[in-house]
Amino acid sequence: MSNTSVETVTSTADKLKLALAVLVIIAGIVAFSMLSAQPMAARVGVFIGSLIVAALLAWISEPGRRTLSFGQESYNEVKRVSWPTRKETTQMTGIVFAFVAVMGLFMWVLDKGIEWVIYGVLLGWK
Repeated sequence: MSNTSVETVTSTADKLKLALAVLVIIAGIVAFSMLSAQPMAARVGVFIGSLIVAALLAWISEPGRRTLSFGQESYNEVKRVSWPTRKETTQMTGIVFAFVAVMGLFMWVLDKGIEWVIYGVLLGWK
């Protein structure tokens, strides 16, 4: 099966931006490790700062803009969803739990029946 709708990063500038974003994240991890003598708040701040800078670098690339557009479209779609009420959710959860309990009991009875046939009747081990 071929999926022709897959989009890849083809622009050299976009590849460089994404590579730079990865390098900034790696630098943040290294800085977190190297600043072991500093307070934890400073170390975490440096790491979070590197994540923010990397996100900004990725955002200005074409894949970043596509991802942001996808997120906005997904959010708009979620707003249009007809969500179930609390009562409907509780009822459906109860039905699922009841079904799982009944199926568990059924599978246990089936297992014991097969065990009895194999070990008790055919092999005579009991």
